[in-house]
Amino acid sequence: MELIREKPDLADYLAADDAIDHGHPLVRETAARLRAGASDACAYAEAAYVFVRDTIPHSQDAGDPRVTWRASDVIAQRTGICHAKAHALAALLRAEGVPAALCYQRLTDDDGSNPVIHGLVAVGLPGCGGWSRQDPRGNKPGVDARFSTDGERLAFPVRPELGEVDYPELYAAPHPAVLRALRAAPDRPYLWRTLPGAL
Repeated sequence: MELIREKPDLADYLAADDAIDHGHPLVRETAARLRAGASDACAYAEAAYVFVRDTIPHSQDAGDPRVTWRASDVIAQRTGICHAKAHALAALLRAEGVPAALCYQRLTDDDGSNPVIHGLVAVGLPGCGGWSRQDPRGNKPGVDARFSTDGERLAFPVRPELGEVDYPELYAAPHPAVLRALRAAPDRPYLWRTLPGAL
């Protein structure tokens, strides 16, 4: 699949906004700590990915009812669904000058019912293969996502026969429908009922 940038200017994929608040001190401190142990931008991107995937539990997996959506809150509270974790990873990458985009999949249950939008991050690393999609949601039995720039290792490869979709767009900011649902949800059970099923 060919990934398509929503914005032509690469600077848009380094910008901060309400959700990807990479100017926040906690985001900056976390990024600097991870960057100190990385030899180059590609190694830093992988370190940031592993940090978000492995040290911030997916709130459904952990049974945590809290809803986070701002990157600094995701890192501070150590919880979030896929979208929130994608915001955190994008913020950490951008904090160190690595272009990052938000991208999405439409997933369903095994019978094709209950469609939901799943959030990913695309990392723009010119020296490491260009844009590559990464899934920081967190692993569990049956899910083994890995950082990879030479072939995707996502949590959920799509099943077109069930109506699942890989959206090719690389968004500079969270999709408005997703962000609206996150911001309006008082808890995760409510969020599960209100997340969009398509973009």
